[in-house]
Formats: sequence, structure tokens, C-alpha cells
Amino acid sequence: MNPQTLFLLIIGLLVVNYLFDLLLGYLNAKRFGNKPPSALADLYDPEEYQKSQEYKRVTYRFGLLSGGVSFAATLIFFLVDGFAWVDALARSWSDHEIVVALLFFGIILTASSILSLPFSYYRTFVIEERFGFNKTTLKTFVLDKIKGAFIGALIGGGLLALLIWIYQQTGANFWWYAWAVITGFSVLMNFFYTRLIVPLFNKQTPLEEGPLKDRLEAYAQTVGFTLSKIMVIDGSKRSTRANAYFSGFGRQKQVTLYDTLIDDLEEDEVVAVLAHEIGHYKCNHIPINLVLGIVTTGLTLFIFSLLIDNPLLSEALGVGQPSFHLGLIAFGILYSPLSEITGLLMNYLSRVFEFQADAYAVKTFKALPLVNGLKKLAKKNLSNLSPHPAYVFVHYSHPPLDQRINAMLNPQ
Repeated sequence: MNPQTLFLLIIGLLVVNYLFDLLLGYLNAKRFGNKPPSALADLYDPEEYQKSQEYKRVTYRFGLLSGGVSFAATLIFFLVDGFAWVDALARSWSDHEIVVALLFFGIILTASSILSLPFSYYRTFVIEERFGFNKTTLKTFVLDKIKGAFIGALIGGGLLALLIWIYQQTGANFWWYAWAVITGFSVLMNFFYTRLIVPLFNKQTPLEEGPLKDRLEAYAQTVGFTLSKIMVIDGSKRSTRANAYFSGFGRQKQVTLYDTLIDDLEEDEVVAVLAHEIGHYKCNHIPINLVLGIVTTGLTLFIFSLLIDNPLLSEALGVGQPSFHLGLIAFGILYSPLSEITGLLMNYLSRVFEFQADAYAVKTFKALPLVNGLKKLAKKNLSNLSPHPAYVFVHYSHPPLDQRINAMLNPQ
């Protein structure tokens, strides 16, 4: 295969991925006017349902615009040999391969951030504001962008520099060492994410003493689950949306509840949400996901190690001098079909896990509080109640709400 053929293959993959996503979005949008499933028929009154449908239409049209601009910019960048230009610019500042790679990605990611910034602003302060979701101030919005860029540069840049250094020292066998580094990083992030990263963006406080905390701790004790902490995060600082998540291993298990979740749900419903989160732990979903992620990373790195020394990867992007960073760009696109397959499998498994966690909550607590809690959250979030099955299959990590409710109320 010559560089021109490989370049056309890369362009073809970009176009096919974009058109496939367009098709899925179109199929999903065709169902926006559908009546809610029978299990959710009582969720909205006609006026509220109309608002939820309008929100979906607005976000769909906005997604078409922002996605189209992003795709067009990417395609033009490839066609005008943008990578060769950025690589030459980076090399004009340094001849150290690690520094060149950091400059290369720094320039591209900065340009991408600048391009996406107006769309991010419009979504937050126009669309989300219009439908009553936004609580973000302009100051918080700006600080979030700055903090995100800093953390991305520090962590992402640090990992990239380390991986390139490992490659320089070990050659084609670098994938073993890179796999170990990334695995160690993933495990550490699972332990320390809520302690190191979350506080940079949100305030976390222990759940105050009272009936809710007593009930949560009493439930956890009945199922033999030791909670080191029940934390409340100030999600209302940015949005009215609610959530809850579980983190940590061993004795450092922590459940984090959004303050909006506590405000929106009854005590029974919050306990049911906790039961669902504990269900993920009891069913070993967290270590399973971690192991699968590690295995997938190892497979990706192994395949990358077979191709990284091939100068075709860099030549296909218009650069005669082979380099790790250009090889990484080309490989990322060429690997996308396999990445899509593993993504489909992970999403399918995630949906299965959600059913299992729901079943655990029903078995150890009650079905109706979880059903009612999920309904309230779906209503407040203006969730899509009747997504297209193909869209669900590709994009959803959680089953549609009506399927979850039917499974809980009619267990097999």
C-alpha cells in the first residue's frame, strides 16, 4: 500500500463514521413525535411532553450544526496537509522528539478548543438556559475551561511524554511497558479521582446527620456494605440535573450524591438509588469494567506496536519524517472500526449491568421507590422516552427507561 492509498482509506473512514452517526441521529429524531411507552404514559402532561419533545429537537439540530462544523474542519485540515504544517511548526521550535510531540498536540488541541468554544457557550447559556437546566455562571464556565485544559495538559501531556520516552528506550516492545504504565494510572485514578480531580471543580461535603443518612447507613448495613463516606456534591452549581455514583475499593468505598438528587427525590427513592449503586459493587461490575478496560488497552497498544515503525503512517499525513505522534494520529483513525466494535460490546455489557443493579435494588430494597425515582429524574431531565433501537444499541450505556421499569416490575 502506498501513502496516497492509505490517506484515502483514512479519509474514507472519517466520512463513513460521520455518515453513520448522521443516519443514527436521523432515525432517532424520526421518533421524537412518538407517544411515550405505556410504562411511562403517566410521566408528562401534554404541555410538559411538548416541552420535552422541543428540547430533543433543538439539541438534535444543534448537534447537526456543531458536528457538521467539526467534521468539515477536520476534513479540510486533512486535505490541506494540516498535520504536516503543524509538525513543521513544532519542529521549528525544537528538535527534541518529546517536545515536538507535546507542541504538536498542544497546537491541535488548542485550535480544536477554540473552534468548539462558541458551541459550548451556546449550548450552556442559550439551550440549557432556555429549558431551565443551566445554573453555570460565566465565571464558572471560564474557570472550568481553564482547569480542564490545565489538567489535560498536565496528565495527558505527562502520559504522552512518558510513553514516547518508553518507546525510545524499548522500541517495538514498548507496548508491554506502556500497558503497565496506563494500567497503573487507571487503578490510581479509580482510587483517587474523587479526592484529587473532583475537588478542583466541585465542593464535596459529608451528608449531614439526619433521617436520610440514618436510612442510607441502615440499608448499607443490612446488605453487608461498609460505607466509608456518603458525600454530597454541589451539582446545582452548574445544572439542575441529578446524578449519583460509586467510587473506590476495599475500605475506601464512597457514594457521592448530587445535591439536586437529594432535593428532587423522597428518602425512599434516594435509598433505592443507593441500593442500585451498591448493586454495581456487589455484582463486581467495577472490577470487571476495570479489567476489560485494561485488556482492551493492551490489545490496542499491541496492534499499535506492530504499526508504529511503518513510515507509511506518517507519509499518509504528508510528512516524510516518521514520528510517534503522527503514527498515533493515523493509527487512531485506522483502528476506529475495531474501536467501534469494542465500544458496542462495552455498551451492551453496561446495559446488562444496569439491569443487574436494578434487580439487586429490587431484591434487597423495593421496586417502586427506584421506579418512581427514575421517572422523576427522566421527567426533570426531559429524557428521550422512545429512542430508536439502533441508536440505543450503538450509543446507550443505560437501557431505555421503559425497559428498566418493565424488568423491575415484572422480574423473570
